[in-house]
Amino acid sequence: MEKLTSQYQTSVFFDELIDNKGTPRSPAKQLLGYLDSLSEDELEKRRLAAEATIQEMGISFTVYTEEGNIDRAWPFDIVPRTIEASDWKVAEAGLKQRLKALNLFINDLYHDQNVIKDGIIPEHIIKDSKNFRPECVGVSPAYGVWAHICGTDLVRDENGDFFVLEDNLRVPSGVSYMLENRAITKRVLPEMFENESILPVDSYTSQLFDTLAALSPRDIENPEIVVLTPGIYNSAYFEHAFLAQQMGAELVEGSDLFVDSDDCVYMKTIDGPERVDVIYRRIDDLFIDPEAFDPESVLGVAGLIRAWRAGNVALANAPGAGVADDKVVYAYVPDIIRYFLKEEPILKNVETFLCDDPEQRAYVLENLDKLVVKPANESGGYGMLVGPHSTKKDQALFAELITKNPRNYIAQPTLKLSTAPTLISKGVLEPRHLDLRPFILQAKDTYVTTGGLTRVAMKKGSLVVNSSQGGGSKDTWIVETKGQ
Repeated sequence: MEKLTSQYQTSVFFDELIDNKGTPRSPAKQLLGYLDSLSEDELEKRRLAAEATIQEMGISFTVYTEEGNIDRAWPFDIVPRTIEASDWKVAEAGLKQRLKALNLFINDLYHDQNVIKDGIIPEHIIKDSKNFRPECVGVSPAYGVWAHICGTDLVRDENGDFFVLEDNLRVPSGVSYMLENRAITKRVLPEMFENESILPVDSYTSQLFDTLAALSPRDIENPEIVVLTPGIYNSAYFEHAFLAQQMGAELVEGSDLFVDSDDCVYMKTIDGPERVDVIYRRIDDLFIDPEAFDPESVLGVAGLIRAWRAGNVALANAPGAGVADDKVVYAYVPDIIRYFLKEEPILKNVETFLCDDPEQRAYVLENLDKLVVKPANESGGYGMLVGPHSTKKDQALFAELITKNPRNYIAQPTLKLSTAPTLISKGVLEPRHLDLRPFILQAKDTYVTTGGLTRVAMKKGSLVVNSSQGGGSKDTWIVETKGQ
């Protein structure tokens, strides 16, 4: 058989494993050499083994459709993505810097609002933010941290440089799939872990437990930590159950908890009520407490915000953290870093046009066919216009939406997202675009995952990597090469 990688045609984009001369990049040399040593049949056997492992482990996600909810097996590519450890150290430092600044920013917004008074961000941007919560004004969470778990989406450009695409500070998901991707890869490519210096990822759940435990309002040896889920029909329920099980925490729904007259949260157990210290909540702000937010919600716990404001329970992430999740606020993050930390940003933002600004809006409306337009607070790849792949009808619709509500939209150039070899059929590797979602934890200490969740646009030429939109995933290897 002709070597697998010799057939590979790199694209005009930066390929993370193979350069434009067809030579494996340093962290990918051993991996690609190993893949070339396998026959076409053997490689197909490994791919089928990965599929069987996914079925056996029950790794799934839910897609919401008009016909109903569909539970799907996790889409996985067996060819890992490799990143040089020295490159990752820079990205890791940038992620820590970014979350530190964002938490200072959120804390300031709910207290003195100096960032507005000093002209760093316009007041109306915050006033019109759908994720600013007046109910949170004056609250001081432990360590001044509001976003304890952040999933920051990174992309690499045509030079291989990392850029931040967006920050996810409400209820970021995907870390369980990062961990499961590694477990699957160890099963199907076990030989690589014997000889390659691949940095481990499996400390995440213990780091998450330590982060949550540090938030406990009671100074006790074993604080009661629970994971609050909307229930089995949520698209990320697999992850909620996985993380609770890995941490040894209770997985609960709103009906399992109650707030008593002492403004403390209790869990119903067969032995009677048990006080809860920390809630890792996987429910959006507006549904966590019908007393404070949506009175129709049956997912949350009445009085939860009252208990939190009284300092009797910790919520991670804190309500109101999503104010920094806004894609309009994203455009101001470099200035936020300079303002709060007196440092230059280590990681750059993607160039962003604010439709709220008349000049920038005019430019966006004239160039809808070239730009990616995003609503300020949607996630999962929904509500976007990808200009080069859009129709005149799509563009006319977005021109109307932008004109009606300019504050709600940003636009960015169509990125030259990096690619990586992806096994798309038996014995065939093709480049596919990808991004990376590392997870950053912050409480008393700050921790960044080794790499993160790599998401892949499985359709040729597509830039949409979300699993809900047909994307897939692969393991992410941070590789220490000789000389580091």
